[in-house]
Amino acid sequence: MTSHGKLKLFLSGELFTRASVPEYRASRMSSSAVVPADGNMSEELPMYKSYKRRWYGLCALMLLNIIASWCWLTFAPISNSVAAFYHLPSESPVNWLATVILFGYGVGSVPCAFVLNRRGVKSSMLISAILLIIGNWIRVAGVKCNDGNGSFGVLMLGQVIIGLGQPFALNAPSYYTDMWYTSNSRISANALASLSNPLGGAIGQLVSPIMVTTTDRFPDMILYVAVISTLACLPALFVPARPPLPPCPSSATPKFSFSKSIKLLLHNRRFVIIFVLFSVLVGFFNSFSSLINQIMEPYGYTSNDAGIAGAVLIASGLVFAAIVSPILDRTHSFLLTIRIQIPVISICYVCLIFTQKESQQLAGPYIVSAVLGAASFSLLPVALEWVQEQVFPVSPELTSSILWVGGNFLGGIFIIIMNALKAPPNEGDPPGNMTRALIFQAVVAAAVIPLPFILGNREQTRNRRVELDAAISRLPSSPAVHHDDDDLVEI
Repeated sequence: MTSHGKLKLFLSGELFTRASVPEYRASRMSSSAVVPADGNMSEELPMYKSYKRRWYGLCALMLLNIIASWCWLTFAPISNSVAAFYHLPSESPVNWLATVILFGYGVGSVPCAFVLNRRGVKSSMLISAILLIIGNWIRVAGVKCNDGNGSFGVLMLGQVIIGLGQPFALNAPSYYTDMWYTSNSRISANALASLSNPLGGAIGQLVSPIMVTTTDRFPDMILYVAVISTLACLPALFVPARPPLPPCPSSATPKFSFSKSIKLLLHNRRFVIIFVLFSVLVGFFNSFSSLINQIMEPYGYTSNDAGIAGAVLIASGLVFAAIVSPILDRTHSFLLTIRIQIPVISICYVCLIFTQKESQQLAGPYIVSAVLGAASFSLLPVALEWVQEQVFPVSPELTSSILWVGGNFLGGIFIIIMNALKAPPNEGDPPGNMTRALIFQAVVAAAVIPLPFILGNREQTRNRRVELDAAISRLPSSPAVHHDDDDLVEI
């Protein structure tokens, strides 16, 4: 069988397009073709190249995600100070400052998917940057208007706009890594971009209590965050739209249309299972991060204690993900990781019920937060990349958008439910505790433990992009992959 015949045979699998090699070339010809000296392309496969500039774009994407999450969790660790500044009857309205971002995320994800598909990642990042800047300065108006007394409604409007801008950054990593990175580095790159979002949350958890030591410091903190956000969004202006040449065959493969992709996803059992798992666990991570101050406060913990617990949750996750992601890029043991991490995460949510003590001991909350963060963060990029391996060549912007919408929507629902389960201020032991909310969280998290074990066996869960890249690299006429050299002739 010829090399081209082998390629066509491989592409004709269960979920692959039945495209011919000429069609395969034509899909990327305008941006990725390399013209041979004799001008004859009849027997040439595309040439592949990895560019140094991909790291600049990744850093710009990381900054957008950091700012988006920082704005989301600005108020969570200082909910009591926010309620005092606006003379609110309770901290429940403050919870909505985080909840509206999660719901706004769902609304913004619909146009985000189309922007990524039709206009590319640079346009998506620019829209995110513009909305984040506008939202931050509206928040400043929300604390400075009315002769310095502020307006809670204006502050909420700023949060809504930030929520609309968040998906244009958070949904982009899978699309960006598919376009710029090879199968041996996508997990690490996706981890850096996706996990920068909770890194922003850790910054918010730490910085807000440090800066807002008294209620009158609250407006200054909002102003400083707006200035930092504006500066952090500027690098998005200079991100390249796409690589001149694809980094590997799977990046160059034509993707399904939106309509065909949606039909395939609805009938793909593995995608549906991952969607449920991702939505539930990301939803609880979002709700726990938003309510951590109110969970700990009734037991005598301070805002600083809650902020440190939130930071430990995120910092431990970032460190563990930094260790695990490069290993998974080499071993591609995605399914095994999913089957290990999900039970660990669920057990941590059960343990949270018993870690809050009136003795104000910190070891329990900090240890459980560290393990929960390590398991959750290392799982996140694996789930995003593994599901794309299963449904390839479905457009990655569609799969990541659907997963993130599920996680953020359930996060908002869980915040509402857990807030409703909170004990009244004058009832409970101690008054105002959230024990019932933590039990609800633990029961639902435990209910999803069996799901990863019905995803299928090794043959049913092949890593399709990895296999495609490996198969084409073994072809006799396979071109070499060039790394970080800028002397290729490109058209």
